[in-house]
Amino acid sequence: MSIFVDETTKVVYQGLTGSQGRFHGLRNRAYGTQVVAGTNPKKAGTDVEGVPIFATVAEAREATGANASCVFIPAPGVAGAVLEAAEAGMELVVVITEGVPAHDEARFYNALKRDFPGTQLLGPNCPGVISPGRCNIGITPGEIARPGGPVGIVSRSGTLTYQALHELTEQGIGQTTCVGIGGDPVPGTTFIDCLSRFEDDPETKAVVMIGEIGGSAEEEAAEFIRTKMSKPVVSYIAGVTAPPGKKMGHAGAIISGSKGTAEAKIEALEAAGVRVTRNPTEIGALMAEVVSGL
Repeated sequence: MSIFVDETTKVVYQGLTGSQGRFHGLRNRAYGTQVVAGTNPKKAGTDVEGVPIFATVAEAREATGANASCVFIPAPGVAGAVLEAAEAGMELVVVITEGVPAHDEARFYNALKRDFPGTQLLGPNCPGVISPGRCNIGITPGEIARPGGPVGIVSRSGTLTYQALHELTEQGIGQTTCVGIGGDPVPGTTFIDCLSRFEDDPETKAVVMIGEIGGSAEEEAAEFIRTKMSKPVVSYIAGVTAPPGKKMGHAGAIISGSKGTAEAKIEALEAAGVRVTRNPTEIGALMAEVVSGL
């Protein structure tokens, strides 16, 4: 799959029979994504506008060849849904659900690392992943994406994921893959996971990375960029004006003293050669300058 998804990706929606799962699952199918199944043990044997419903992910995989799952299960059931998908052999599990307890996240994150290394977890509390014109899993509006590359996007913020897509598209710059990793304390996919795949992806020539306050993920990404990446990176860090100790939106976006501040992250990124903008509306124009020099 190209870096995460492409035309061959077959998706089973865990929660397709719910209102949110149905809405986004059918939108993604209309976009061209192979939405091949849904799951609901109480509605097995029925369908949602032609998409068959199975009792379990394993049954869905056996019948359809699904290799990815999208989870719209309510927060209390997410841990079970993720482990069910991993046990069924899903290569990618995208968890859209927000409000998943942190101890549940830690438990299934570690279970996947230990017992299911072939399963890539994206999320929880993320918008999903889109390869424009090829596959869209999650809630990202495909209408604002532009196929053809050459820019990859990775973002902690859902809203700013969409803005980055829009800003690039307005500049006439296509995207290879856009990944929203989510802002929870225990993300299944990190900046470095995505940056390493973008570095290895021949279609991706440059990368937009959107971070925010809290934690050290952006500083770790800066070190990876400095030592391992050859492709140019443009970045924006949200939360420059956030006061210390104030949580901003995401459960993982909290700063303590000087640790996790926007300025510390910006300094680390700029020291690694990243072009950092202080205004998200300038992402497209800044990347246009980068692309023109490729």
